[in-house]
Amino acid sequence: MKFNDGYWQVLPGVTILRPQAVDDVVVEPESLTVYAATGPLEKRGDTLNRPLVTVSFHSPMEDVVGVTIEHFQGGVNRGPRFELAAGSADVMVSGPDRTGEPVATFRSGALTARVATEGEWNVDFVTGDRQLTTSTSRSVGVITDAAGRHFVREQLTLGVGEHVYGLGERFGAFVKNGQTVDIWNADGGTASDQAYKNVPFYLTDAGYGVFVDQPEKVSFEVGTEVVSRAQFSVEGQSLRYYVIYGPTPKDILRKLTALTGRPARVPEWSYGLWLSTSFTTDYDETTVTSFIDGMAERDLPLSVFHFDCFWMRRFHWCDFVWDPATFPDPEGMLARLKAKGLKICVWINPYIAQRSALFAEGRELGYLVKNPDGSVWQWNLWQAGMGLVDFTNPDATAWYQGKLKGLLDMGVDAFKTDFGERIPTDVVWHDGSDPAGMHNYYTHLYNKAVFELLEEEKGEGEAVLFARSATAGGQQFPVHWGGDCESTFVSMAESLRGGLSLAMSGFGYWSHDIGGFEGTPDPAVFKRWLAFGLLSSHSRLHGSDSYRVPWAFDEEAVDVTRLFTKLKLSLMPYLARVGGEAHTAGAPVMRPMILEFPGDRGTAGIDTQYMLGDALLVAPVFNAVGDVSFYVPEGTWTHLLTGERLTGPRWVNERHGFDSLPLLVRPGTVLPVGARTDRPDYDYVDGVTLQLFEIPDGHRSVTTVPRPGGAEGATFTVERDGDRIRVDASGATCPWSVRVIGGAEVRAAAGQSSVEVAV
Repeated sequence: MKFNDGYWQVLPGVTILRPQAVDDVVVEPESLTVYAATGPLEKRGDTLNRPLVTVSFHSPMEDVVGVTIEHFQGGVNRGPRFELAAGSADVMVSGPDRTGEPVATFRSGALTARVATEGEWNVDFVTGDRQLTTSTSRSVGVITDAAGRHFVREQLTLGVGEHVYGLGERFGAFVKNGQTVDIWNADGGTASDQAYKNVPFYLTDAGYGVFVDQPEKVSFEVGTEVVSRAQFSVEGQSLRYYVIYGPTPKDILRKLTALTGRPARVPEWSYGLWLSTSFTTDYDETTVTSFIDGMAERDLPLSVFHFDCFWMRRFHWCDFVWDPATFPDPEGMLARLKAKGLKICVWINPYIAQRSALFAEGRELGYLVKNPDGSVWQWNLWQAGMGLVDFTNPDATAWYQGKLKGLLDMGVDAFKTDFGERIPTDVVWHDGSDPAGMHNYYTHLYNKAVFELLEEEKGEGEAVLFARSATAGGQQFPVHWGGDCESTFVSMAESLRGGLSLAMSGFGYWSHDIGGFEGTPDPAVFKRWLAFGLLSSHSRLHGSDSYRVPWAFDEEAVDVTRLFTKLKLSLMPYLARVGGEAHTAGAPVMRPMILEFPGDRGTAGIDTQYMLGDALLVAPVFNAVGDVSFYVPEGTWTHLLTGERLTGPRWVNERHGFDSLPLLVRPGTVLPVGARTDRPDYDYVDGVTLQLFEIPDGHRSVTTVPRPGGAEGATFTVERDGDRIRVDASGATCPWSVRVIGGAEVRAAAGQSSVEVAV
């Protein structure tokens, strides 16, 4: 939100109070509080009719400095609040009397906030002798607009060539400089500036990130209100944010997710191919079975079958009752499908249609969100007369979970938690939460309720969602998918931008509708999207009003599906390890190039390719003819599909058939490739082949190959000395192999602890 008219003037009716003169500094062992008047204090009378701005500093964990800016402090914090971790931090606080300089400092780990106590207001965030960003004399503002609304604003400086990323799943330009972004969840598809997953966090390639600890609407002006600053503002009398020191983008995400929550470990079966009934298509058990049998007959490995909305009766969403006209024997059907080795997912949302029996039950029990007059809030958008489950009420949450448990007892394994964005702000919540804050935060409570039920019933590591909406902290409840995209190459690219932006916001797993959701893709779009989708964290065939079985397009689509599905399944020893990094360290599975190559300025703005983990470069093809331009970082990279080598740094132009795309292996990689291509959950150590790519002389690395379910895996130590490579194994009780790309291959017998291979 803008408050200024250019640099010098404010908009009509707007007044801005800025801290100008520090009156007092209070030093505590774990905090620093600065009281700053909004005008000069030259004589006693200047303290009269002169507002104060209170700025305090604290630290929840190492290398993170929290800043709270307050005007009036008499308000009531009604909630909600983000659930943040409180770790230990090496904190040092000092005032100007201790340093002899007119500066007060607050240090957490390697990050220090330096507050000028004389002259103009100034706060520098520094590490060592390097300045990261600054709150200047014109940055902080306590604002009243022409309508009498109150806001608090902060502006942090941006350096020359500094790029800003993040702010949730945004489908526009990957680099956020020059953008106005409102953190406000909306059901707006992927073709607008609205977003399903809004996260008030950005990071820059200058070594720091900023998390705004406000669940309500946060307005960001990234180099727009003032081109040299990133501005964020909220309505009200206070604003809290955290500066997170890196130094690398990956370090920043590790610390952000330590603060807001790490992604859960997802079950290995979820990495396989998901097939959906699609949205408005006609289907029954015969149709579903024909799809599943058709996949098997064509040797297309399938892991999950998903039933979308119309598994329930029309006008009854959600009552969680199978439509008896379509599915007269749901328990039997699910048992028959599961006998084929499949997991089952069903669509749900938190909206209760008036015709659903749960509406009357929820109204009677007081479990639906209410209007100020005590009546149930309702509207007709999406479902006739629908109400909204009040997840701020623990009893309502347990009630909702109880309905879902009945489905789990039938044999359902996962839920697609759709919607959760269109949340009203003129209502009353059970726990008294502020409606403005609950608009974004609702999705967090919704997905948390469903995910925790799955963990309770299925066990830790077996819970997985397919969620559309989220806010900060929502990464704890994976997986998330990109929402309603069109079936075009342009939309395929915008979906990728959304996923990369979400990855830079702390989310570890992400998916999208292969082929697009709206409309029916032509075969070329579908086949190109297949390669992209099956080289994503999670892979789902889903659409709106048409089926997404590959043979509905052409026979080549069947071949492309088979090729890339089996390729992904063979990469599970690698993907399982990468997924583990999302859980333990907050590193996303799909990584923007800048995340892996922060020192290469050539990667700063790239949003048409990505790293799948740390070792595989993926460049989707966004046209029918197969032309693709992609960037190769420094070193000699190898095409995984062809063995061709490319040396960077440089841009490369290639043409690929539908059965190919640029899939490059990073030099120095030890890539574990599994022995099976029929399912994602198998013993990855048994028969694994370690493929060695451009291993330099003197190389030493340790590669871990996990086992499903968190079981102890095996580790392989690879060392090169001259023209020999030695591999030592620990925990490999099954046969395994080593293959030097472009060279020899050696097979180890079960229990063999080491091999040597010639380069």
